[in-house]
Formats: sequence, C-alpha cells, structure tokens
Amino acid sequence: MSRFQPSVALREHMLEGHRVSLLEALLVFGVQNLNAELARLKKDGFLIKSEVVSMAKVVRRANSFASCQPPSALPFREIAMTEYWISR
Repeated sequence: MSRFQPSVALREHMLEGHRVSLLEALLVFGVQNLNAELARLKKDGFLIKSEVVSMAKVVRRANSFASCQPPSALPFREIAMTEYWISR
C-alpha cells in the first residue's frame, strides 16, 4: 500500500487543470511550502501562471474539499491572495 505524498497529490491536482493557492496547498494537500513545489514544477519544464484573487474566492473553492470558515471579524473579501496553475 502506497503512502499519501502531499507533493504528488498537489502536482496531480494542478496537472488536471485546477488552480491552487497557498491556503489550499496547506489545508487540502498538507504541502507546507508551496513555493518550493512550484519551483520543482518549473524545473521539470512546466509553465506556472499566477493571478491575484480575493480570499473569498479561495475559501469558497477550498470549501469544496475541506471545511474552512474564516473568523467573522476577518475582512476576507478584501484580502488578496495569489493562485497558481499550470499553463497549457
């Protein structure tokens, strides 16, 4: 039986065309250093694109995989986060 490997799961998810943020990498996949994983993907020849989006979009997407509820006092609609994807 093979063990779960966070970096492999993240890579497969991104290769399927999904976008990933730092929050999702940590919550959903358990990847503690997304920047290192993105650097590995670049080293393997993949073109990584990025876009700044609101945290609300990231939380909504993360909630399809896990339960994520930001604190009520946090203005998460105003917080900017970066999401990454593999360009085709």
